[in-house]
Amino acid sequence: MNDIVYVGRHALMQTVQRHTHESWEFVYCTYGAGAFEFDHGSLKYQKGEVVAIPPQTPHANTSEKGFRNIHVNMILPTLTLKEPTVIRDGDRHFLLDAFQAALYHYVSDRPERTALLAAYGNLISCYLAAYQTSRQRSQVVEQIEQDIISHYADSGYELDTFLHTLPFSYDYLRRLFQKEMRLTPHRYLNDKRLQMAAEALVNPEMAGTSMADIARMCGFREPLYFSRVFKKKYGVAPSFYAQAVKLAEGKKQDRVILPPADA
Repeated sequence: MNDIVYVGRHALMQTVQRHTHESWEFVYCTYGAGAFEFDHGSLKYQKGEVVAIPPQTPHANTSEKGFRNIHVNMILPTLTLKEPTVIRDGDRHFLLDAFQAALYHYVSDRPERTALLAAYGNLISCYLAAYQTSRQRSQVVEQIEQDIISHYADSGYELDTFLHTLPFSYDYLRRLFQKEMRLTPHRYLNDKRLQMAAEALVNPEMAGTSMADIARMCGFREPLYFSRVFKKKYGVAPSFYAQAVKLAEGKKQDRVILPPADA
């Protein structure tokens, strides 16, 4: 699954004639814009978007001013798509990085080429699946989320300062984010910090790290405040969290499933 069978690149072009593929084709537009024409309609695309095309789907690609792209053909991608779909890359262009790396390793003759292509096939499928499900979010909400993820570990991060740089009112952004994410931006930031702290507390490589250090590396200035909000969310103090998780897992393993009474 997710096996890459071909990777290519189009230089500046205006037309690709009608054709089909035996495999899935994913076309990442790296420049310009255009439209794919199918038997039952068309899909417009622009720079930073991927057009996913199922096998045996006749299609042509046209553009008035021209386009450039990287196209990946893949067998059995782990996606739920059934028809041609446009999927937009995130603002940090992780999907573009994966397409470019796949192109490089497909063309190269490195001995690890096969293993690397397999890894990038899985990575591209994961990104496409993730970005496909996130399309219901508005671009500005994704921008806020990405800024929070990039800066949650910085205790000096001022979320309000970032929100005021956006071309929308503060109250509108707060309402929109809460509508789409079910949390206010500040609550999302706090929960992200607590989530990362919880993961650090059960990570064996973090054993011996003080609670104060874990608090700081997750963006909390005051260890006492961190302890209070952590206990409120998870029901146990951070110093006992790892032990509580192990105890809960042990109870699951010890649980005995009894057969039906009439068995």
